[in-house]
Amino acid sequence: MTKSDSPKPADDDAVARRRRLAEVFGDVLPETTSDERGGGGSGEDREAWYRENRPPHHGG
Repeated sequence: MTKSDSPKPADDDAVARRRRLAEVFGDVLPETTSDERGGGGSGEDREAWYRENRPPHHGG
């Protein structure tokens, strides 16, 4: 009997468990970070977002 003849039940259980968790919770974390993907927004976009969303009591 070779390794490909019969998969381990634990491996099948782990695959099924990951599939079920993905169905219930979706992808919690992306495969890559925004730094790895690159392209992101510029620093100006970030600053504009902070100015637009700054609470009134923070003055400015």
